[in-house]
Amino acid sequence: MNRLAMILVALLVLSALGVLVLETWPVAGARPVAELQGDPKRGAYLARLSGCITCHTAPGAPPLSGGAALVSKFGSFYAPNITPDPTQGIGTWSFQQFVRAVREGVSPDGDPYYPAFPYEFYATLTDSDMADLWAALRATPAVGTPDVPHQVSFPFNVRAGLRPWRTFFESPVEYVPDETRSPEWNRGKYLVWGPAHCAACHAPRNVLGGLPSSLELTGDPAMQDGGKSPPLTARYLTANGYTKPALVETMRTGITPSGDVLGGSMAEVIHGSMKFLLDEHIDDMATYLLDIGRK
Repeated sequence: MNRLAMILVALLVLSALGVLVLETWPVAGARPVAELQGDPKRGAYLARLSGCITCHTAPGAPPLSGGAALVSKFGSFYAPNITPDPTQGIGTWSFQQFVRAVREGVSPDGDPYYPAFPYEFYATLTDSDMADLWAALRATPAVGTPDVPHQVSFPFNVRAGLRPWRTFFESPVEYVPDETRSPEWNRGKYLVWGPAHCAACHAPRNVLGGLPSSLELTGDPAMQDGGKSPPLTARYLTANGYTKPALVETMRTGITPSGDVLGGSMAEVIHGSMKFLLDEHIDDMATYLLDIGRK
């Protein structure tokens, strides 16, 4: 065997070993979940709050039948059809499989989802929340729209690479109430760090898309879609003219204290999610945001 042939064989062996390592890299088993009777009305509200409808509905398409492209430096990701269609949607899923997908980012086949899906924040959702979401999705009309494949370049298109990524970069959010704070402040904290997943855009990610270990809403000057997001700390907000009524108005309408109108992905969040929220929840979020990072 000549030298070139030996090198090619060695490369093939190393490649095969690399694929084997990735494919067998362990993913944590599913956590237990209680079987509860869900409230579809509350679940529909959670779907708005969590951005499910915004991300999983393309312009002009039936609700939850699949989303428009989420463009990033890694490529374009397309949210799948999550209607109860048995072929193209999630009609054959069990409740346990649904919970694992949403809170842990693992498909029914055991494959990890790309972190473009903010499961790290949905880890805060309770069993009751999940039962309500499930009830709402099961009540949605089934639509047979096929999923659009992700358009991601090598090596990020190697799905198995997400297995070691999770080991080193996954940061599931844990919500712990602060007993020294008011119920409004604690609800705001839960909404901001949980279903509303504000840090998905307003916390800086590293070059591989991982969130910082100490999650803070310091903004991201180099978002994966090429844009940038401002801090959401109290110091930044107050310095830019945000009183509580002004922040509530911006979250509800997208109009800033200076009269500018928020655009880009934040406009989608406001018009697809925030404007549907209860006044008390918008108020809770403003209460929390105008208190964090004061020092």
